[in-house]
Amino acid sequence: MGSLLQFPARRQNKSFTAGVEGAIPHNLGNLSKLQYLDLGDNNLNSKTLQWVSGLSSLQYVDLSYADLSKATDWAQVTFKLPSLLELHLPDCRLEDDPFFNSINSSKSLAVLDLPRNSFSSVPKWIFSLRGLVSIDITGYSLEGPIPDYFGNISFLEVLDLSWNNLNSSIPNSLYSLNRLQFLSLSETQLQGTISSAIGNLSSVTQLDLSSNQLNGQIPLSIGQLSSLEEFDVSYNQLNGQIPLSIGQLSSLKKFDVSYNQLNGQIPLSIGQLSSLEEFDVSENQLNGQIPLSIGELSSLEVFDVSKNQLNGTFPLSFGRLESLETLDCGYNLLEGVVSETHFSNLTRLTTLAASHNRLRFEPNSSWIPPFQCGRIEMDHWHLGPKFPQWLKFQKKLSYLDISYAGILDVMPTWFLNLPTPFEYLNLSSNQLRGEISYLNVRNSVDLSSNRFMGPLPRVFPTLRFLILSNNSFSGSLFELVCNSSSEKGMEVLYIDKNLISGDIPDCWNHWQNLFLLNLGNNNLTSKIPTSLWYLSLTMLNLRNNTLFGELPYTLQNSPHLRMFDLSENHFSGSVPA
Repeated sequence: MGSLLQFPARRQNKSFTAGVEGAIPHNLGNLSKLQYLDLGDNNLNSKTLQWVSGLSSLQYVDLSYADLSKATDWAQVTFKLPSLLELHLPDCRLEDDPFFNSINSSKSLAVLDLPRNSFSSVPKWIFSLRGLVSIDITGYSLEGPIPDYFGNISFLEVLDLSWNNLNSSIPNSLYSLNRLQFLSLSETQLQGTISSAIGNLSSVTQLDLSSNQLNGQIPLSIGQLSSLEEFDVSYNQLNGQIPLSIGQLSSLKKFDVSYNQLNGQIPLSIGQLSSLEEFDVSENQLNGQIPLSIGELSSLEVFDVSKNQLNGTFPLSFGRLESLETLDCGYNLLEGVVSETHFSNLTRLTTLAASHNRLRFEPNSSWIPPFQCGRIEMDHWHLGPKFPQWLKFQKKLSYLDISYAGILDVMPTWFLNLPTPFEYLNLSSNQLRGEISYLNVRNSVDLSSNRFMGPLPRVFPTLRFLILSNNSFSGSLFELVCNSSSEKGMEVLYIDKNLISGDIPDCWNHWQNLFLLNLGNNNLTSKIPTSLWYLSLTMLNLRNNTLFGELPYTLQNSPHLRMFDLSENHFSGSVPA
């Protein structure tokens, strides 16, 4: 959290910042008029903080990352400073003090910043600091329950207990903090339900309860949080419907309820959220149609409704979302025809993800998209029979999946010469044909189940996954296996069900990361090369070739094999013991 105080950069004897290491010099305690002390982000240590006790004018202290594990007097000393407003002690190795239960002084302290220390539970003495405005005890050490004493610190505006193991329900007294603006209890193993009393948090702007085990419904009273800007309850076990009352949240910018068990429809009232920038309801059980009112959200940047059971059409009102950057409606039951009008004003779109629907895209043949996407997922759409010409204008594309898209065409030359290398390319299960001399793909490529022919393509040096199964590639393995610069990084190589002939080359020594190798159903004629047995393969498929010879004793060098298929070949001799 930012400081509540504004100090000049360096005033003589008024502020002190440092860039040092070693023990904190105790003679700093002689600076009797010191108001601002910042020794943070250094490699310091101190066995006591008694030297601070005489600094009666001190208002701000930051000892971030100092080792105070032996300074057991840190609380007794700092909380008695009469003028102290802010105390920042993150990553100081502070531990519980069993003899320190309450505080009689420090009525002035407003900001208590103690993240990533070694407390075993939320210290109860915190609730004696009645003037506190901000508390941060994020980290990994706290265990529950959360004490139910928040009524004692009614001025609290910021509370962050995230990333702990509190294993607790939300205490009732927390709902009484009507000045609270920021609340984060994410990743704290919260259980139980969200009370309807949450409507009492009338000042809250950011509310994060994500990544917990909360169940029950989102209360209708959520609509009373008129100042709410960010609402995140993702990764819980919430059920029921999205309350209609969210339409009352006129300041809402982020709404994330993804990865829950919500059902019902997306409320029509979503169109009233004029400030909304991010809407994520993915990975739920929502049904019905995407509301046409979505087109009213002129500030919307992220719209993710993926992995639900939404039906109906791809709304034409999407085309009005001029600020939209990410559109993800994949894995639903959407159907119908999509035209270029659906994308007419999406000039900022960078991610278009709509896989696994029943959609047909029929743009004009001369269409030039208004967007430059980096990621397009349109697998299981009907994009064919011609190869989508509009992809020619995507100069920033790095991730493309148009598999199962009904494309029956020759692979266009321009597509293989796009200026930006792909990170991921999936054109599988179409009827694409032609030869491919070079694959400009850095990470993963799947061209399986097409009609490609000719020699195996040259590949990018960093390629990790190459899947060319079920095509008509022909010729030798030699160039790919022995002269490829990608050999050190390749992890998966599938060239099964092609017309590859000749030997399996004996130069696998540098393919040390390869764990899946499938060369089955080709015309390979040789012995199994020795170098192949020194790889850490988990799968080796050489079935249905014309391989011969005896199985070598070096098979014992492949202890990780889980799937091993040499059937339908001409091997002889006995199986090595």
